[in-house]
Amino acid sequence: MTDDMMNVRSLVEKSADADLLREMIGFAAERLMELEVSSATGAGFGEKNPLRLA
Repeated sequence: MTDDMMNVRSLVEKSADADLLREMIGFAAERLMELEVSSATGAGFGEKNPLRLA
């Protein structure tokens, strides 16, 4: 698994579109984390509910 990640990283660094690819991967990772948190907590991003104490 580590070797695969290193190969992807070296490919991205050599690519002319490395910045674009980095931004796309970052956006996808952030979105996946938001979805995971909202499913675990039952609340969307910025959603307020007076029944929740924290």
